[in-house]
Amino acid sequence: MARSRPGLSLMVALVAAFAAMPLAAARADSRQPFPKPKPRCERPAFRVLLDVGHTADDPGARSARSATEFEFNLRLAREIERNLKDSGFTQTVVLVSKGPAIAALISRMRRANAAPADLFLSIHHDSVPEHFLESWLNAGSPARFSDRFRGHSIFVSFENRHLKESLHFASLLGSELKVRDLNYTPHYTERFMGSRQRELLDNRTGVYRFDKLYVLRTARMPAVLFEAGMIVNREEELALATPERRSTLALAATDAIEGFCGQRQAATKAVAGRHDGTSPAQARPHPMATGRRPTGDPQTARLLR
Repeated sequence: MARSRPGLSLMVALVAAFAAMPLAAARADSRQPFPKPKPRCERPAFRVLLDVGHTADDPGARSARSATEFEFNLRLAREIERNLKDSGFTQTVVLVSKGPAIAALISRMRRANAAPADLFLSIHHDSVPEHFLESWLNAGSPARFSDRFRGHSIFVSFENRHLKESLHFASLLGSELKVRDLNYTPHYTERFMGSRQRELLDNRTGVYRFDKLYVLRTARMPAVLFEAGMIVNREEELALATPERRSTLALAATDAIEGFCGQRQAATKAVAGRHDGTSPAQARPHPMATGRRPTGDPQTARLLR
């Protein structure tokens, strides 16, 4: 018998090894779980409340060019509303109130809680503490500004009974703003903010904790307050006043709501399958709204003392 050549044997072995690789890879792939699809959002069934911060009578902060915060809030809320409805969220409602600030707050939250919704988003624009404001002339008229800070911020309250969902939506919103190259303002963590200093809960997306915000702690649904930017910053005010910036902010909010919607509806269906079909939005009223002190939540009880 003739002896086989070493080179030929090596070649045969290599061919056999390469031939086996696709089969091994296929076996390995078959062991890998397929990624779970994102929960589907039934947009017409998802109810969003857009709360317009302040009123025409009590308009909130003044911009660097003396425009009112309420004007900015209303324009942005209407843009988000249009975008949501065009995207299929036909149950979107804008809450606007009149009169003094406190009475308006109570009125808006009474209306919000009378018709349970899936999400409450309060729209605001930001200013700074009084001692940071400087004087200047805008078109010959005196006004005040502060160019020291810029950027948006997002707030949740630990006294909201849907804290986990509120945090989740807040992070989704912050992420959508981030991918659009919009940055949050970090100055709320600084000691010089005094009583307005806040705990930063997510340093990636700019989510802060603010327990005593009335609209957040009394809402009977997941609730987030969005400060869209600094209207006392002269450069940022100009950007926030443009249709382009409002469109960008509205798209970010809509995409965040889309992601939140699918997950909330999936969770609601799971609860309905285990119990009697009552959705989280239709569950028992928030203790703050009934005047009863909450029980079983040490964190909330401590904050209320």
